[in-house]
Amino acid sequence: MSGPIFVDSNVLLDVFGLDPVWGQWSTARIVELGSRARLIINPIVYAEVSVRFDDKSALDCAVAGFDREDIPYEAAFLAGKVYVEYRRRGGVQTSLLPDFLICAHAAVRRYPLLTRDARRYANVFSSLRLIGPPRS
Repeated sequence: MSGPIFVDSNVLLDVFGLDPVWGQWSTARIVELGSRARLIINPIVYAEVSVRFDDKSALDCAVAGFDREDIPYEAAFLAGKVYVEYRRRGGVQTSLLPDFLICAHAAVRRYPLLTRDARRYANVFSSLRLIGPPRS
């Protein structure tokens, strides 16, 4: 078994929402990677995924196979710094802090990140190992 792999919200939302474009790819990656590694989520991922569920018990059942970790303070600090640098370089999206918290958590723990946003995150978190769809 390899080391843990952090799972981004967008991958879980694909699976739980039965996304017609990405659902199959995301499900296959979770099954494949989950057969040989621990899959990790944090409270940010939990919150973002909760929008697909009517009650907490259904969500807890859906994520039962994922290990939960709190966000390390070092990761929260890194996310803030990366976000400020992103804005300084002309980044206009203001809703990225949750994404940066997810990436920073994976980066600080040295976990690969399973995500559909690998291209976008690669420019901001250059040391983070990203597992994403093949470039088309």
